[in-house]
This record gives sequence, C-alpha cells and structure tokens, in this order.
Amino acid sequence: MVSKRKKEMDEMGLVTTKEMFAKAYNGGYAIGAFNVNNMEIVQGITEAAGELNSPVILQVSKGARAYANHTYLVKLVEAAVQENPQIPIALHLDHGDTFELCKSCIDGGFTSVMIDASSKSFEDNIALTKQVVEYAHAHGVVVEAELGTLAGVEDEVCVEAGHESYTRPEEVEEFVDKTGCDSLAIAIGTSHGAYKFKASQCTRNADGVLVPPPLRFDVLEECIKRLPGFPIVLHGSSSVPQEFVKMVNQYGGNMPDAIGIPEEELRHAAELAVCKINIDSDIRLAMTGNIRKYFAEHPDHFDPRQYLKPARQAVKDMVAHKIQYVLGSAGKA
Repeated sequence: MVSKRKKEMDEMGLVTTKEMFAKAYNGGYAIGAFNVNNMEIVQGITEAAGELNSPVILQVSKGARAYANHTYLVKLVEAAVQENPQIPIALHLDHGDTFELCKSCIDGGFTSVMIDASSKSFEDNIALTKQVVEYAHAHGVVVEAELGTLAGVEDEVCVEAGHESYTRPEEVEEFVDKTGCDSLAIAIGTSHGAYKFKASQCTRNADGVLVPPPLRFDVLEECIKRLPGFPIVLHGSSSVPQEFVKMVNQYGGNMPDAIGIPEEELRHAAELAVCKINIDSDIRLAMTGNIRKYFAEHPDHFDPRQYLKPARQAVKDMVAHKIQYVLGSAGKA
C-alpha cells in the first residue's frame, strides 16, 4: 500500500514533511505552513517560495474544504507543483478533528495530516491520534498531533481566552511514544486569529501600542530536552502586521486591538526545534487590506481580476518576508 501511495505522490510531485523537518531541525530554520483557500493564495505563496528556493507547506483546513471543495484545492496545489518543480511542496490537513476527515484527506492526495484531539482527555487524545497514525503510515502519509490548547478563533477552531492550556512537558514523551506521531504541535502562548489576546493580557509601550505577553520558551525548551531531534510545530503564529491593520481600518474596516506574535520571538523558536510555523491571518490581512484600498481608489472597477491581482501580490510579498526574516528557509530547498 505504501509503495502504491508513494508512486501516486511522486506522480503529483508532492512530498511529505519528514525530510523537510529533518533538514530544518538540523539547520536551525522552520518551514512555513500557509493556509490556502483559493487560486490567488496558492499562487502567491508558491511564487514566493519558488523565487526564494524555499520548501513550503500548503495546508487546508476543514473550513477551506467546505468553501472551495477538496478536489479543486488538490488540483490547484498540483498546478502549483508543476509550476514550481524546483521546490519541495507538501499538502497538509490543518486541524483535522475526526478520523474520518483525516482518512478522506489521506485517500484524497494529502501527504500530511493533523489530527487535533487536544480538546479531549490525554488518554482519548492518544487513542484517536494512534488510530490516525496507523492508517496514515500504512498509506505513506505523516501525522502531526497536538498537546495543549491555543486560545483564539480560526475557522471552526474556537477557544476563549482564559481557557487555553500550555503543553505539559512531562506528557510529551509518553504521548509521542504511544501514538507514533511524526511531529507535535505544542502550546507556548501563541493564539489563533487576528485577535490573539485581550487588552488586559497585554502591556502598552511608549507609543501606546499593545504588547502581547512573551512566549513560554521555558515550556518549549523542556519539550526539546524530552524529545531530542523531534520536530515541534507552532500554531497561531501570525504576527498581525499593524501596517495592514491600519490599511484595513483606513479603508472602511473595523479591527480594534488586533495583535499578533512578535516576529523576533518566532525567529528564535525557528532556531530551536520548531520546524513548522503556521501562518494564516497575516495573509488574510494583506489580501483584505489591499482589496479595500483598491476598491476605494477605483470605485468604477468591477472586474475581479483587477483587485485580485494586487491581492495576490500582497500574499506573495507577505510570504517572501516570512521566508526571509522569520522562518529562515530561503535557499533551503
């Protein structure tokens, strides 16, 4: 079964994340995992990665599959692989919440899946993750799991601030040993969405700008000690660039106190054992800000190609910035 699946992946040109992560771990950089929902996003991400010779992970959420259809998304990714044969590209399911969803993606061409059972008990998380791992490995697909829960909202993932929980380092060895997962998403203070923190959780600098609480690098470092050489993943790692928040608000939006994770903290994490950093909200902000600006400056235009072209360029520029200055993956393909 694995050899047949590998042949199918080879024909599609997709790879798993196994070799990507091994190189990233030893090289002190991370691979960007960018959420895709339509053609322009796929194009912008892969054009940036291709020009910078960077490996990349295109990830699809349950919500993206509902919006764009599994088949359309897979075919868009296949087209991107054909256009960028010089770089490794993996297709990953983000936040799969059931065995059935993971199985559907494994059977449907994905090379990596995440099973997120972090809301369940430790024992139930192990049981469901192990079930997915056994099926995935039998089909040549790798599995990401999660311990700890992140606050914030992303598609159908919703955890109120104050209900998140940091990963318990003393659990990670048992979890990985019993499940056989290939990478582990941990909770060290990142958060989903553009509104990652309440104002009460932050301080304000001299300019009155909200500053989020620092990431728990002590938790990350303890996990590294307990899982030497094992790839760690960070979810909810958009930085919510204030230039795009201002752009959205300037052209009719309403995003008060949107705040993200400082890029210098993410770069430090990438230098350690974090091999995959998830980024979604920053792409959405860049696209939406530029579309709002275009509409304001060209009220007579109505052709979607006119406003989606600068939106696509904004995605490309955002991804290029992340690859060069946050992930450190430029030239690593």
